[in-house]
Amino acid sequence: MQTLYPVLATLAAYLIGSLSFAVIVSRAMGLSDPRTYGSGNPGATNVLRSGNKAAAILTLLLDALKGYVPVVLVKEFGGAYGLDEGTLALVGLAAFLGHLWPVFFHFKGGKGVATAAGVLFGLNPWLGLATLVTWLIIAAFTRYSSLAALVAAVFAPFYQILGWGGGPVAITVTVTGALLVYRHQANIAKLLKGTEGKLGQNTAGAAPTRTPTKRSTKHSTKHGAKS
Repeated sequence: MQTLYPVLATLAAYLIGSLSFAVIVSRAMGLSDPRTYGSGNPGATNVLRSGNKAAAILTLLLDALKGYVPVVLVKEFGGAYGLDEGTLALVGLAAFLGHLWPVFFHFKGGKGVATAAGVLFGLNPWLGLATLVTWLIIAAFTRYSSLAALVAAVFAPFYQILGWGGGPVAITVTVTGALLVYRHQANIAKLLKGTEGKLGQNTAGAAPTRTPTKRSTKHSTKHGAKS
């Protein structure tokens, strides 16, 4: 059982992380699939490009929570089941990996910025706060969400190691940061070319609402003709 509980906790965290809320929220609110416009990334920043701020904020919060909740649950209740710091760190990493490669969405996920933030706040609120402040400063001055994420991803492991030492948590934070940089390869290329989109900027190809199907269009036309 000592081995079973850590495995179950890690698997549960991965499955929770696999919930792509950018897609789920967009469908629920009648918006186009975020994978079909803008950067094609199922994340809050791309949902914002649709022009629907409420959908973007909801996506951001839910993506962060799916990283935060599994970690906090293990931290608060895992001791009774023998879940130590190693399991805590593994659960955080699993939730993040679920967002990157979600089993429910053909293993095609987002870049993981919000989920990583949720994981960091769950592991250590002060670490999460320091990383968030870093993101906010860079984003405020440059208006580039991707650049802010890259800088925060690089600084987070140093914050952890310098402030709270090494160990399993430091490994998770370092791996998470490295994967964030890896997932932003296309953004890095655009930043270097000067073609990266800024926060709040609508990207070509964005489609905030679903287009009606041919069947519904024909039905509407017939109905209009009769009236």
